[in-house]
Amino acid sequence: MTKKTHSKSFIEEMKGVLTAEQSKLEKTLVRIAHKTGKGAGKYDADFPEYGDDEDENAMEVAEYSSSLSLESELEKSLRDANNALKRIEEGTYGVDKYTGDLIAEGRLRARPTSTSSVASKKTLTQEM
Repeated sequence: MTKKTHSKSFIEEMKGVLTAEQSKLEKTLVRIAHKTGKGAGKYDADFPEYGDDEDENAMEVAEYSSSLSLESELEKSLRDANNALKRIEEGTYGVDKYTGDLIAEGRLRARPTSTSSVASKKTLTQEM
């Protein structure tokens, strides 16, 4: 049985896209957080220090709260990009995790971290 894969040029294209996304996410994360050392892609939001006035304290808490939410979303996106790059190295990138079929190139170009086809997602949603 032949293993299903996308063309080598498409995989290389997507690897470039994912590597650029990974770099962008890491650069954005270090602006609002610091690495924890608890594993790859783990960050803690930095608490801003503006002063001791009540208004400044309120601003610090508001900004920290916003940074926590953003950090969480960025970490998830970074984890997805890292996992997609890992799948490229393993030779499983672009293969639907539910059916084993190839995910359409258009879907992967729109969402390079996809692990399933639109049809699989629809089927899953309907079963729930």
